[in-house]
Amino acid sequence: MKIKAVDLFCGAGGLTHGLKQSGIDVVAGYDIEETCRFAFEFNNNAVFINQDITVLKGEQILSHFKDSDVTILAGCAPCQPFSTYGRTKNKKKDDKWALLYSFSRLIDETQPSIVTMENVPGLMAQDVFKDFINNLEGHGYNVCYKIIFCPDYGMPQTRKRLVLLASKLGSISIIDPTHNKKNYVTVKDAIFDLPSLSAGECDKHDPLHKCSTLSPLNMERIKASKPGGDWHDWPLHLRAPCHLKESGKFYKSVYGRMSWNEPSPTITTQCYGFGNGRFGHPEQNRAISLREAAILQSFPKDYLFFDKESTLDIASTARMIGNAVPVRLGEIIGKSILKHLSN
Repeated sequence: MKIKAVDLFCGAGGLTHGLKQSGIDVVAGYDIEETCRFAFEFNNNAVFINQDITVLKGEQILSHFKDSDVTILAGCAPCQPFSTYGRTKNKKKDDKWALLYSFSRLIDETQPSIVTMENVPGLMAQDVFKDFINNLEGHGYNVCYKIIFCPDYGMPQTRKRLVLLASKLGSISIIDPTHNKKNYVTVKDAIFDLPSLSAGECDKHDPLHKCSTLSPLNMERIKASKPGGDWHDWPLHLRAPCHLKESGKFYKSVYGRMSWNEPSPTITTQCYGFGNGRFGHPEQNRAISLREAAILQSFPKDYLFFDKESTLDIASTARMIGNAVPVRLGEIIGKSILKHLSN
C-alpha cells in the first residue's frame, strides 16, 4: 500500500518525524508559524506550507494525496484553550477554539482513510471535542481515543496527552504500552551524556545546547535546590515574597530541579527558565538547555531547529520545542496505524 499523510498544525515537525520513524510517509505540513519552516523541512524531507488552517481548503490537501492507497490527516491544534497553563475566563471567545472545527471541516472535505489528533486531556470535557467525535462517526469513522501517560510509551517526560485515532477501514486502537515503572526512560537515560554547561553558556559544538543566564539571586536559589525538590528547600531569605504568603505556600511547580532517576516534568514553551517550572538541571547550577529540552521531547540529538546562518533566539526556539508533539508519541501513533492496516 502507498500511504500518504498530511500534518496540520505541524510546527517544528515532532508528530511528522515520529510518523516517519514508524514508516509513514508524511508529504506535507501546514502551520501559521513561518519560523518552523526550516526545522520541519530540513529534518523531514517534506514540504512546509505557511497557511492559516481556518482558510485552508480541502482541495489543497487532496493535491498531496494523489496516487495513494491510504490517506492520513493528522494534527495537534494548539492547546492553550484547554491547557491548565492557559485557561481564560471566557474560553468561547478564544480564536483557537475554532481550530478544531476547522480540522473537522477539512476532514469533511477530504474524507481521509484515517484521522489522528493529539491534544491535552482537558479537551475531553469540552463540547468542541464531542462535536469533533460526532462528526467523525457521522461520516462512518470508527473512533478510538485515550489519555496516554508518556512514560508508559518510552518518553522521558511525565506528560499526559489525549490521542485520538479514527478509521474508515475498521476498528482501530492504540498499541499497548511499551514500558512500565520498572523500565521508564529517565532524565539520566536521556541527557546524562551531554557536555556540562555553566549558566548562560553554549556548547561550541552544538548551538542548541545552550542555557539561560541566572541572576545572582537565582544562582543562590539553585545552589540551595535539591533534585526533585522545590523552593521549600531554600532558606527563608531566598524565598520569593509570594511564597511567604498563605496563598503561595502550596504552589510547588516552579523553581525545581529535575531528578536523574525519574522522567522529567512536562516540557513547556518556558522550559529554558529556572523560575518557570521544574526546569533546573539535576546537578549543574543552571536551567536545562534547549537541546536537553528537545531530547526530553524525544527529538533526536541531531535535530536542527535553525540554519547555521541564523542567530539563536532562545524564546522562539523553546516555543517550537515546547509546542511540539513528542517525537516518540508520533512514532507510537504511526505504529498503531500500521498495525491497524496490517489487520
